[in-house]
Amino acid sequence: MRPDIAQQYRGRFAPSPSGFLHFGSLIAALASYLDAKHNNGQWLVRIEDIDPPREKAGASAEILKTLELFGLHWDEDVLYQSQQSRVYREVLAELSQQNLSYYCCCTRAQIKAAGGIYQGHCRQLAHPKNSSAIRVINSLGISQYNDLIQGQVTCNTALAQEDFIVLRKDGLFAYQLAVVVDDIYQNISHVIRGCDLLEPTARQLSFYQILQHTAPKFGHFPLAVTAAGFKLSKQNNAPEIDKKNPIPTLLSALTFLGQQPPKELKYASVTELLSWAITHWSIMQVPKSQEIVL
Repeated sequence: MRPDIAQQYRGRFAPSPSGFLHFGSLIAALASYLDAKHNNGQWLVRIEDIDPPREKAGASAEILKTLELFGLHWDEDVLYQSQQSRVYREVLAELSQQNLSYYCCCTRAQIKAAGGIYQGHCRQLAHPKNSSAIRVINSLGISQYNDLIQGQVTCNTALAQEDFIVLRKDGLFAYQLAVVVDDIYQNISHVIRGCDLLEPTARQLSFYQILQHTAPKFGHFPLAVTAAGFKLSKQNNAPEIDKKNPIPTLLSALTFLGQQPPKELKYASVTELLSWAITHWSIMQVPKSQEIVL
């Protein structure tokens, strides 16, 4: 990992290139951008391209182009997780050397049959590397934390205590490994993202402590859903946002985030609108619900 940068507000937006930006993605980008800029911080973009089978050709470039069209300009070079393999492997080696990880050959079907929560079956079995995933020994099991938007969050205790996977059986790096290692690598101080990640945050907070690093502050805004429990997502074929006329979509996103933009901003330029939004941003006005039906 690289040396710490002088501590300041450093936020990020980390889309996966499994599709193009939709309204839910824009909310995530805008919320993280405004919170960073309102606090005189830096805003970074990271492309989470560590799962090639799920990626869509050309999506990474199109995502970046869309962000620029909506006036959301990042402050440092874009970080691609596909270029971080050396860093991830260093962390995996450190975990192994400190006896903080082990090989696991349990299947999803076996875990589901045992109740759906992994019980540490392989922890003492010394499985070989072949056809095995790597799990981290989760001795902390953090299940509660204070969220900048949602307040006190309590997660499923059994799930929070699981030894979670950091390297998949197919050799791909797991999300929990990559996201925490990259937030440390980029010295991220604040993570503003959707409520679909409330539960994973508990695991990530445990992982920060296992790696002996201070965790960022987390804030989770409501998910945009078309019906209760059915969020806008690339997997659900959410429509791509209209790039030809950004203002109406930006105004809708600001309203979704509880920011109450004045009506006259519909005649503003993208720069003028974002300038107003940065100045008037209030994270306290973001709704504390976990989802909002559009």
